[in-house]
Amino acid sequence: MVAPPRTQSSTQLLDVPPAASTDVDIEADVEIELDRLLAAGGVRSVYQPIVELYTGATVGYEALARAPHSSPLRSPDVLFAAARAAGRVTELDLLCQKAALAGARLAGLRTPWTLFVNVEPESAYATLLASDRVEGVEQRTPEAMGCQIVVELTERALIADPAALLALVGRIRARGWGIALDDVGAHPDSLALLPLLSPDVIKLDLRLVQQRATAEIAQIVTAVNAEAERSGSAVLAEGIETPRHLDIALSLGASLGQGWLLGRPVALPDPLPTFTGTSVRVNGAGELPSTRSPFEIVAAHRSARLSRKGLLIELSKHLEAQALTAGQSTVVLSTFQNASYFTPATRRRYAELAAQTAFVGVFGQDMPAEPQLGVRGTVLDVDDPLSGEWDIAVVGAHYAATLVARDLGNSGPDRERQFEFVLSHDRSLAIQVALALISRVWSPD
Repeated sequence: MVAPPRTQSSTQLLDVPPAASTDVDIEADVEIELDRLLAAGGVRSVYQPIVELYTGATVGYEALARAPHSSPLRSPDVLFAAARAAGRVTELDLLCQKAALAGARLAGLRTPWTLFVNVEPESAYATLLASDRVEGVEQRTPEAMGCQIVVELTERALIADPAALLALVGRIRARGWGIALDDVGAHPDSLALLPLLSPDVIKLDLRLVQQRATAEIAQIVTAVNAEAERSGSAVLAEGIETPRHLDIALSLGASLGQGWLLGRPVALPDPLPTFTGTSVRVNGAGELPSTRSPFEIVAAHRSARLSRKGLLIELSKHLEAQALTAGQSTVVLSTFQNASYFTPATRRRYAELAAQTAFVGVFGQDMPAEPQLGVRGTVLDVDDPLSGEWDIAVVGAHYAATLVARDLGNSGPDRERQFEFVLSHDRSLAIQVALALISRVWSPD
């Protein structure tokens, strides 16, 4: 088992000191202080151990950014909020990533150790992930970096810009790096990301080990364990501060953990201890979005049948109803050929879906950016293959299905139009369709 808990309180173990009650007006100084820190490279990295819970062996470290203790921006949350308000997240993120890698190289951190690095998706393409070299070091492969790299992402990236996030994930995996999804359980969106990203490491939000068990926590744990069992992802529990937290983490299915009981964020040990654990597995097995249309994806594996539009309407409604009962972590994506088919009745159904699921996206010619409150719209060109399809993908923690149909171009009454279609409950196919669609969702900006 792991080492016994330290005697200090959680507050004493904090690497960031509490603010004094006589603080000056931070807002008045924040821009000047941010300029100074960025110009001077005044951000350092501390490293919190990632521990194998059943053996107590340290198998990696998470790099955490810190400003000087004397700075009014010493809190990481305040520091990044200031950078975001000033439009300088990219500069700060690059500085933090360089500090993380430089500290790891200086300490001689090498495989089989794993370094967890936080990346702001909004700036990743402009920071070290966008180049092949950083500070003169080739960084295409884990070997060139010295140790295995796992990049931590958060759920807000999916909602902000799904296409950019998936492209970023593809780029990360192409380099042989791993993906960790952070703060899973803090928001339903994080659970929605699990089947679409297939992260190598699922990091449970600290409240799951620090709060008493509830029906909501049970739902989150069930979803996480189902995904981990399907994909082989490792489950990591954050916020382990006491032996009770450790017991809870183990009961939640975590094999890895971090928190003050296991080690606080400090400089890397000198010398590094002998590696005695099992290296964090990075399998890179996540699906990448296909460039084929949803009908082409599914019809390559399942035989298509013929149907008139009337049956497809009812099948679509059935899948929408299933999505409503599948839970808040569900993703729903639908194509409508043209916005004119997104009727008032359909709008009402999709408004309900948007209120009860994590993400709803619709596609069609002339489709508004937000055809209904909470629904993300994407315009299709008239010659886009999707303009000739009727597709819906529903992906949740425990339910997945897809209906894909191709218009045969018949004339006559609308409900009598013929389509060739496939209805599938194969989870892999539903995820492939969802990825192909969500990778095309426009950013609201």
